[in-house]
Amino acid sequence: MTLQECYAAIGGDYDGVVSRLRSERLVKKFVLKFVDDKSYELLCQSLQTKNAPEAFRAAHTIKGMCQNLGFSKLQDSSTRMAELLRSDWNDAAVDLLGELTADYQQTVDAIRGVDA
Repeated sequence: MTLQECYAAIGGDYDGVVSRLRSERLVKKFVLKFVDDKSYELLCQSLQTKNAPEAFRAAHTIKGMCQNLGFSKLQDSSTRMAELLRSDWNDAAVDLLGELTADYQQTVDAIRGVDA
């Protein structure tokens, strides 16, 4: 799949990110690196141990990467997660993890389908 098809599959903002980074080659470089980032795993571990500061940091990192890369759907769920955890522990964050996980998995699956 092309990079543009990947963005279409995840409801991302392909034109916006290419406009910001000015090169599809550069966008592709950073998109492919996204799957190696450990923030999602940190988020899951931190939620399991109820470590709100680490969970917030992980959600905030995911949100920032998604904002920079134009991953709109995952950006939305990670933004809501970060806001739930901004002040302290919030049990609603555990409920939101299912949605965020689905968005994350959809994004990673699409990225893995991009032609190298």
